[in-house]
Amino acid sequence: MNNGRFAISLHILTLLDQANGEVLSSDYIAGSININPVLVRKELSNLRNHGMVLSKEGKNGGSYLAKSAQNITLGEVYNSVRQNSLLGNLKNTPNPQCPVGKQINKHLDNLYVDTESALIRQLSAQTLADFSRKFV
Repeated sequence: MNNGRFAISLHILTLLDQANGEVLSSDYIAGSININPVLVRKELSNLRNHGMVLSKEGKNGGSYLAKSAQNITLGEVYNSVRQNSLLGNLKNTPNPQCPVGKQINKHLDNLYVDTESALIRQLSAQTLADFSRKFV
C-alpha cells in the first residue's frame, strides 16, 4: 500500500473543505491528524504540486483548497500519493524452470494492474465534497 499518505492527504483536504475558504495552518491541521507538522507540510507541498491546495506565506499564512471540493476526486488524491503497487511486489526471483515460477510475475503484474484500476475507478466516482459531507 502507500503507507498512510492517502489517509493523511484526505484528512487534510477534508479539513480544508470544512474550513470554507479559511486559511488553516499546518500546526492546526497536524493537531487534528495528531501527527508532526513537518509531515503535514510535506503532504501540503505534494497536494499543492498536484493543484489541489494553495498556500499563503507569512504570520497569518496557511493553506486552503485551490479548487472546489466538487472538482477534486478521491482518485486524484490517491494518484497524488501513489508510490508502490497496491498489493506489494514479489521480492524474490522465482525458479524459471518451474511452470508456475516462470510465469507468476507476469500474471501477478496483470492482477495488480487490474485491481488498482478498479480501485481508482471507484475512488474517481467520488468527490472530496461527497466525502466531506459525511462529517456534517
